[in-house]
Amino acid sequence: MKLGMLFGYSGRKISVPIDAIRHAESLGFDSIWTSEAYGSDAITPAAWILAQTEKIKVGTAIMQMPARSPAMAAMTAMSLAELSGGRFICGLGASGPQVVEGWHGVPYGKPLTRLKEYVGIMRQIFAREAPATCEGEMYQLPYAGADATGLGRPLKSILHCEEDIPIYAASITPKGVETAAEVADGFFPIWMDPDRFSVFEGPINRGLAKAGGKDLSQFDIAPFVTVVMGDDVEQCMMPVRGSMALYVGGMGARDKNFYNDFAKRLGYEEAAVKIQDLYLSGRRDEAMAAVPAELIDACHLVGPADRIRDRLQRWKEAEKRGHVSSLMIGCQQPEALALVAEEML
Repeated sequence: MKLGMLFGYSGRKISVPIDAIRHAESLGFDSIWTSEAYGSDAITPAAWILAQTEKIKVGTAIMQMPARSPAMAAMTAMSLAELSGGRFICGLGASGPQVVEGWHGVPYGKPLTRLKEYVGIMRQIFAREAPATCEGEMYQLPYAGADATGLGRPLKSILHCEEDIPIYAASITPKGVETAAEVADGFFPIWMDPDRFSVFEGPINRGLAKAGGKDLSQFDIAPFVTVVMGDDVEQCMMPVRGSMALYVGGMGARDKNFYNDFAKRLGYEEAAVKIQDLYLSGRRDEAMAAVPAELIDACHLVGPADRIRDRLQRWKEAEKRGHVSSLMIGCQQPEALALVAEEML
């Protein structure tokens, strides 16, 4: 099992927990992951971390695709991969229409079409077998819109990147997971119940079949797992309740919330409806209370050390079945990181 540590994005102030990151590196963690929403970006802290570590990989979970062109993403990925000796992982995501159109001021468009074209362009640029071209629905290289000058020409990267750059995609919708399995090297669901791989199995298999000659061993399934260690289980669940209430209840419009739909597919339809109703009516404390403890326990690791060790067995069994190959740990408690590393590495 590979272990990653989620660093996330900043609040009002940005601070990189470099001591915690170096601790994870010393424990044998494979990777650290940054992210972005509409404050701190994912790339700047990734570069900062790579410059202050020696072995651990750094990935983005996620770089928002609509925020930058595929060529810019490829340039960034190649630069960081070359400067770090191949320690950069490119994680991509569509974000959501509220952020894409409200913050970046560009159309949300078709996220699955975008992912296919985006990854295709990036891989062309990495390979340098020919100048990069695309006649897609979302992207054209060279640009051929009505307002084009007509002077654009296909180009090949000046930089010869000799490092392998894995590409991951953030997806939880059935079609999104299928597309990720088709074009990416791995994907990270925001939550996963290791006993409910059936939620992803069909879409993954369809995507792998479309890729041709690709099997599950070549596709990294890397769910986000929050770890909170302490004596009081309910108290440890509180920060997870807050996060899950935000995503299930308020991360999107009432009729377009991918996380709410995902919670329903995990078997919590009644709770998902209730959480969203409470959250959107401004009753956020009640929305948090409505997050089922069973859902938290299914997807995360909370409570005393012995309880976490016991719950980790479910993930070990999922690894044996080939259903999980990485755990992306959301935690900065040194003792909890050490426990997970001791059990899983």
